[in-house]
Amino acid sequence: MVGGLAACDSGAMHHVLEYTLCDDYLERRAALREEHLARARAAHERGELQLAGALPDPYDRALLVWTAPREVVERFATSDPYVIHGLVTGGTVRQWDVVVG
Repeated sequence: MVGGLAACDSGAMHHVLEYTLCDDYLERRAALREEHLARARAAHERGELQLAGALPDPYDRALLVWTAPREVVERFATSDPYVIHGLVTGGTVRQWDVVVG
């Protein structure tokens, strides 16, 4: 307890996978969406992926929040159909130090 407030320390390591999306992402995603979502849902069911979604207006980025080791996140990204078929034009994996939540 610090200054009368309990510190937040979930003990979980978080990573954020940020995708940069191609200009015609919305037009191209339909053919690959079910496979992409099935993989994301499976990761979520295993407790690895916590949140995921695209940032609208414009749809140029997507964020995926993980509580899995970096290697798991990177493995997901390299085998993601959106990455393989060029809907994702770039990306980063960064550790996220969560202080609330």
